[in-house]
Amino acid sequence: MRLKKLTSIAVFLLSLAVASNAVAAAKLAADELIKNTSEQVLKALEEQKERLKKDPNHVYKLVDEIILPNIDFEKMAKLALGKNWRKANKSEQKAFTVAFRQLLVRTYSKSLSEYSGQKLIYLPFRMADGDTEVTVRTEIDQQSGFPIPVDYSLFLKGDEWKVYDIKIDGLSLVTNYRGSFAKEIRAKGIAELIKKLQDKNKQES
Repeated sequence: MRLKKLTSIAVFLLSLAVASNAVAAAKLAADELIKNTSEQVLKALEEQKERLKKDPNHVYKLVDEIILPNIDFEKMAKLALGKNWRKANKSEQKAFTVAFRQLLVRTYSKSLSEYSGQKLIYLPFRMADGDTEVTVRTEIDQQSGFPIPVDYSLFLKGDEWKVYDIKIDGLSLVTNYRGSFAKEIRAKGIAELIKKLQDKNKQES
């Protein structure tokens, strides 16, 4: 239950972290990107609050326009499948990436809809010259209780920073799926896992 709650918080904060256009991503350091774009998303949520109340599905438009361009879904898919990624053929890899992307989009959208004023604390950022993968460490400032540590994983793809995972209390959002996916693949194969994700996406779309 606690992991489920933390995951819900995580996907919202990941949404904050990746909301920027590609030009800004190329010019900003990873920590600056997260700080600046968090404010953009919060502003959009506040300004469109009434519209979102009348049309909850509008959140999908926000996710599509602001968030998706800065997530590397293939890297996420590889992490989620682990060693099973190499066992899948090209067609299966592509189909799984698309289905997993849709799953995450639905999760992000739901989390944005449930935003209730959580605050983000930015911890000191360390990056050496030439680093192509970095971690931006933050904490969720809860109204009651201890802060929850949240670490954002980004990598440099060309000249753009891409978010591919976050960890809450050391637990990876993406690889959290790996165990259940591996179990499904062992039982029925990757084709059935893909079909299961596709069916679930259709039912909840």
